[in-house]
Amino acid sequence: MPMDTGTALFERQRPRLFGLAYRMLGTPADAEDVLHDAWLRLRAQPTDALDDPEAWLVTVTTRLALDRLRQAKAERAHYTGPWLPEPLVPESEQPDAALEREESLTLSFLLLLERLGPEERAAFLLTDVFDYSHAEAATILGIAEAACRQRVHRARERLRDGRPRFQVDRTAQRRMLQRLVEAMAEPTLEKLQALFAEDAIHIADGGGVARATLHPLQGGERLARLYLQLAKHFHAPAFRHALVTLNGAPALLLHDGQAVAAAMWIECEGDRITVIHALRHPGKLAHLGPVTNRTAASSLH
Repeated sequence: MPMDTGTALFERQRPRLFGLAYRMLGTPADAEDVLHDAWLRLRAQPTDALDDPEAWLVTVTTRLALDRLRQAKAERAHYTGPWLPEPLVPESEQPDAALEREESLTLSFLLLLERLGPEERAAFLLTDVFDYSHAEAATILGIAEAACRQRVHRARERLRDGRPRFQVDRTAQRRMLQRLVEAMAEPTLEKLQALFAEDAIHIADGGGVARATLHPLQGGERLARLYLQLAKHFHAPAFRHALVTLNGAPALLLHDGQAVAAAMWIECEGDRITVIHALRHPGKLAHLGPVTNRTAASSLH
């Protein structure tokens, strides 16, 4: 049965709309909720009465995501421990995806976007990731062009201050994760400490549900001692690991039986890990399920 005009329009725009909502919110479920609301609003509109249906959908999705993000910011103020974004389900092999698109989808970059206020985040994503002009972004956001330019400028400054000093290629990140796995399999304090930069940081998200450090832990020796303790689980009969690609970057999934117990990703300089993120919240991991070495969905715009 052929799609009606509105459904066909929405399905054509879905990857782009989901990509925008997900980058705004950092969780796939929230992004899907925004798309569902946008779909309902489209269904209530006579499509032929819209001058530019695609622009209308982007505007509605952006504003719905803004409302949800403002609510989420208030909720995260009471979150137990650090908050980390939720990865996409690994489901497609597209190693030739555009690097700039991959960077804006990485979990590290999504976390960096948390430095921005909701309005700055929306303005930045529209102009610097989705290639709208300042005038177009201003129209979508319902603000003056000068105000939009100011928000984008502030966003760029804040993101520039937070970015890693060196861009590390995916091969290097995967190699460092593999070295971490090998060190955890036959752990010694010296072997683990050799992996971490002197000022390395460990950030874990258990959300008050799973066991995790409640504050960022800093210092290569402290991280080595922490992972020396965690290495005991590597020898449990039901425990296994998988090197995967999540959101366009290498990651490590740790399984305890059939459940994913943790997702880990890193930032590094040379042959040292500078930041290690450990997502432990079971609600954020449940949708991953048992996976093999696959690549996260990168068909988003």
